[in-house]
Amino acid sequence: MEKRAQEEAGSSSTSVIDATKHEMTEKESDAFDNGREEEEEEEEEEMAADSKNGVFVPGPLLSLKEQIERDKEDESLRRWKEKLLGCLESDLDGQLDPEVKFHSIGILSEDFGEIVTPLPVDETQKSRTLFTLREGSRYQLKLQFSVLHNIVSGLTYSNTVWKGGLQVDQSKGMLGTFAPQKEPYVYALKEDTTPSGALARGVYSAKLKFEDDDKRCHMELKYSFEIKKRS
Repeated sequence: MEKRAQEEAGSSSTSVIDATKHEMTEKESDAFDNGREEEEEEEEEEMAADSKNGVFVPGPLLSLKEQIERDKEDESLRRWKEKLLGCLESDLDGQLDPEVKFHSIGILSEDFGEIVTPLPVDETQKSRTLFTLREGSRYQLKLQFSVLHNIVSGLTYSNTVWKGGLQVDQSKGMLGTFAPQKEPYVYALKEDTTPSGALARGVYSAKLKFEDDDKRCHMELKYSFEIKKRS
């Protein structure tokens, strides 16, 4: 009887220990799940706060190959994506970062029509005046470029102008989002008018810069131009 009582007591003690261990495991699991949920909630709150503050939060960057192969079982959707993305077979290499290659910069003016300069500008030509305009004349800058490897999102430009070491003008604008395609893109920046008057005449230096949503700089071009008196 005594031996049986000891066995029952030992069995009862083991059951209590097992129950305690199980309870501790459940608590640890609950604590881990709660911690993970709190982290996810914090991330969601941060994204919501960024959205409210007007901060753009880009999604994960996918290569063209990954974008095409998504839903690849749906043939019609795959063809639609290929047409929409304008992808080239050579671009399906899994490279994530897009590349914008600028081929030329042109100046459109009522004074002389169009002058086109190939890019990149030759080192021997960087010090020369890229174009000359009359005071009070309208003009536009026109660019030809290609997009490689992936979609470039939110391509923007800024054009800063100096005269005598002082900044006299700055313009900014959005070009848009572009996918790789066989033919180069041609894009004309917004029309502008040269200033008039004796103080406006002379040689100016300028810097034209292109960036995307991820702040990748795709081109930074320094150039000079001259404004002359209208005859």
